[in-house]
Amino acid sequence: METFRGMKTLGVLGAGRLGTVLARFAVSAGLRVLVARSGDPAPIAHRMRSIGATAMSTAAVIEESDAVVLALPLGSLQTLPADALRGKLVIDAMNYWWASDGIRDDLSDPRTSTSELVQAHLGGARVVKALSHMGYQDLEDEARPPGAPGRKAIAIAGDDSHDIDVVSQLVDALGFDPVHAGPLSAGIMLEPGAEAFGADVDAGQLRDMLAGFWESQRGIIVRRARAHSQR
Repeated sequence: METFRGMKTLGVLGAGRLGTVLARFAVSAGLRVLVARSGDPAPIAHRMRSIGATAMSTAAVIEESDAVVLALPLGSLQTLPADALRGKLVIDAMNYWWASDGIRDDLSDPRTSTSELVQAHLGGARVVKALSHMGYQDLEDEARPPGAPGRKAIAIAGDDSHDIDVVSQLVDALGFDPVHAGPLSAGIMLEPGAEAFGADVDAGQLRDMLAGFWESQRGIIVRRARAHSQR
């Protein structure tokens, strides 16, 4: 039986704290979950089995999954196999952190969102930004069933309405209210420096943060950079 519009198997690339939390929640939501790390999957096999997921190679995870979550350092973007991910729904949960990614002007340019960089590298994939702006610990603590008082929200940015719908259903099943932020370019409103980044709030509060982005300090910087580039 289909779980979310044809999604039966969710792949997670990245077995760190975020990847593990998302894998565990997805298992609880009834999905078959496959997880890959960089290199041999054997070191994470026991840990994944303990949460109901399966450790596999990156190639196998991509091949067998209906959608793939990127829970990796953004600096490893160029190592992602674009050909293997062609045609896949890819959920970008990555962020640029200078402490782990190094000082990278190409990853911190305010004229574009990092998810647009992901889409540019994965030209044949369908990239949706989601599960990236709330810290893994808040994700772990705040998941609640639909309709529960105080349920928190996760924003989603993407260009395809069907993919947005699928990811929204996934976010809901994981324990959060989905909020559509806009097209993939709107993912910049969910990145470090934006008010929504790190926000542990409900859907109404999150929508207010997104609506006020362009008047915020980060929004003004982005707007000026983009205006300058168009001259």
